[in-house]
Amino acid sequence: MKLLKIIVSCAAFILVSTWATASTLEDVKTQGYIKAGVNGSVFGFSMPDAKGEWKGLDVDTAKAIAAAVFGDASRVKFSALTAVQRLPALQSKEIDVLCRNTTQTLSRETKSGLNFAHVNYYDGQGFLIAKKLGVKSARELDGATICVLPGTTTEMNAADYFRTNGMKWSPVVIENTAELSKAFFAGRCDCLTSDASQLAAQRSVAPKPSDYKLLPEIISKEPLAPVVRHGDDQWFDVVNWTVMALIQAEEFGITSKNVDAMLKSKNPGIKRFLGVTPGMGSNLGLDDKWAYNIIKQVGNYGEIFDRNIGPNTSLGLKRGLNALWTQGGLMYAAPIR
Repeated sequence: MKLLKIIVSCAAFILVSTWATASTLEDVKTQGYIKAGVNGSVFGFSMPDAKGEWKGLDVDTAKAIAAAVFGDASRVKFSALTAVQRLPALQSKEIDVLCRNTTQTLSRETKSGLNFAHVNYYDGQGFLIAKKLGVKSARELDGATICVLPGTTTEMNAADYFRTNGMKWSPVVIENTAELSKAFFAGRCDCLTSDASQLAAQRSVAPKPSDYKLLPEIISKEPLAPVVRHGDDQWFDVVNWTVMALIQAEEFGITSKNVDAMLKSKNPGIKRFLGVTPGMGSNLGLDDKWAYNIIKQVGNYGEIFDRNIGPNTSLGLKRGLNALWTQGGLMYAAPIR
């Protein structure tokens, strides 16, 4: 009887251990595509175009993960999620990765049981107002009505800012990003607060963008990054190093247009990166051409930034903190070796 109990206990331990180490990468390969959660209504980051094709910086990040895993950037199914829906969707395994302008915080990485990969956009919270109000500074917003998404760091940051500066505010809370923007542009609130990049995106699709302006204050740090669940180091590694591969490619000068020519490079780092020298892919459980496939099909970080939100787009965002570290920014990839 004692022996039977030991056997049962061991079997239970093995079963629990198997559950704990269940591989998202294997699940993804079996299903044949990546389930990615995105915002769905932030132009330049994640939004379908007129033809229904998903476009944006966060969308391209998800496509890069698919290129790394499958050698095919198109093998992604996108789910548009609200701020309230996004974390539960990841926790419940409705999605494999969250690529939705989500801020890395201590509580999310601990209490919520999530892991944030490398940052793919450094942002900060700002305020968007109608020029006709004549407001020049956020310090002039005492008593204002503010449109804000619930369940976000944005809501908490705004409350902290007004409390710290001894000001009162009246939040207008709407869960859906698109509906929140409509409410602001319809005049239901004096001001819209969110990540500055998101405000620029929302202004770009306003009925009359020139009627609105961003106030100069940036009141928070918002490191935005793809998110995965705790407990699966291999999948975290794949997502994390995919983002770093985008950054490293730009540093190497490797683009979607010259990546084939760069296969002939004599630089040992580039040879490892592109899989000419094998090993890096197998360390991740991927093909050694994982990084080559990312850059060939999606481009490097600079290419992704420029085509979605850069100076020549309607958003017109400058690189700023999102420039490479060699150019005064924070984009810095760990060595791929």
